[in-house]
Amino acid sequence: MNPGTEAEYLDFVAQATPSLFRIAYALTGRQQDAEDLLQTALERLVPRWRRVDDPMAYVRRIMYHEHVGRWRRWGRREVTVPALADRAAPDDPAQAVVLRQALRQALQELGPRQRAVLVLRYLEDRSEAEVADILGCSPKTVASQASRALHRLRTRYAGRLDLTVLEETR
Repeated sequence: MNPGTEAEYLDFVAQATPSLFRIAYALTGRQQDAEDLLQTALERLVPRWRRVDDPMAYVRRIMYHEHVGRWRRWGRREVTVPALADRAAPDDPAQAVVLRQALRQALQELGPRQRAVLVLRYLEDRSEAEVADILGCSPKTVASQASRALHRLRTRYAGRLDLTVLEETR
């Protein structure tokens, strides 16, 4: 990498890291795993830096594929999830924090593909076609994965977790 493109790459990393880290954290649920996932994706961008038209999209795609691939390589791991707290009062200022934490815990119970679909569809507010393109599958697969994931969360957390937050963005 020549000095000019190295500076451009470093500028991109500095500007994009906060956004990309949020996505990595939503996918993995753990800070260390998110850091590792983001670092791997940024490392894989380096040799293709000059040829990539949209580096942000390219890194996101690497992260989604790498996350699903890691899960497949490691196999299913059982993760202990603490019980969710009762709902806060509607006027409680901490309600958003509690809901965000409960959603994060609930997402960790999903498989990586379903989690990736929900993160792309609802956190990044992408269309089914965009999600399908990023994950390399059909839009029908995206729709079915999202439906199954939401159904699983509704069944598991019936009455304890308000999923209208996700459904309102549809």
